[in-house]
Amino acid sequence: MTDYERPLSFGVSLEPSAGAWPQTRLLARRAEDSGLDYIAVQDHPYQPGHLEAWTLISHLSALTSRISFLTDVADLQLRPPVMLAKGAASLSVLTDGRVQLGVGGGGIPDAIASMGGPARRGQDMVAYAEESLGLLRTALAGGGVQLHSPYHSIDGYHAGPVPPKPVGLWLGAQKSKMLALAGRVADGWISPLNIYVPPQEVPSRQRIIDEAAVEAGRDPRALRRVYNVTGAIGSLGGHRTGRGLVGDVQQWVDTLTEWTLELGFDTFVFWPAADSERQLSLFTDEVVPAVRERVDAGRSER
Repeated sequence: MTDYERPLSFGVSLEPSAGAWPQTRLLARRAEDSGLDYIAVQDHPYQPGHLEAWTLISHLSALTSRISFLTDVADLQLRPPVMLAKGAASLSVLTDGRVQLGVGGGGIPDAIASMGGPARRGQDMVAYAEESLGLLRTALAGGGVQLHSPYHSIDGYHAGPVPPKPVGLWLGAQKSKMLALAGRVADGWISPLNIYVPPQEVPSRQRIIDEAAVEAGRDPRALRRVYNVTGAIGSLGGHRTGRGLVGDVQQWVDTLTEWTLELGFDTFVFWPAADSERQLSLFTDEVVPAVRERVDAGRSER
């Protein structure tokens, strides 16, 4: 695989648990103070214990002034694209551009159906996602939006406001057709967690994205590549979790450096397995600066 040589960025995923929102507020402030680039929030509104993602992001954005927010990822089947664009543009205006849109086609159809969504599957879901990405891009640019298709009926909507900074459209994808869609039309790829798409499976997925991008006349290096990484840095209360990336600081630094230089990722979103406050401190204070230094050194040697 290859390094696309894009600038590195780092973020943390904050659990949208209704029972843990005071800690979520604390972690958001610490993420901002530590210099992280992103706070990511997952979008599973059918979970009764979850806060609604946009509401939580809006609340956290008012507590911060620098860090950007990422939906990781917004469910397109429950969030009509024109309204999703309106929400993203509105929050971008209110936060001076601190919003990026991670979107997904809707990977849990039965849960989507439980909320009244259409629960599209297979090629039907891919086609809907592709059309939705086009509508999102048009609406975020402002001006007229009109489309009549089996999926959408939009009759001359005048979109706005226009975000003060570009809102990236990064597509969460795992299987070949959605990966190809990311290469054709998205601004980047968001990989599922490393326990679902392990490192050894990444090169084949990157190739699908790159080939689709080239066929569409796009430069693969222009696409952002985001890896959601769960695990633990060091030990947790004398025990170790077996899920995800588990090891000391040096192992994390070595691994994220390798995943940048060899797998092509440029953005890492940390999902702490437990003890989030301590894990966030280790990640921001020890892992992130060392990875930046190692990647810079590795790139300069090439």
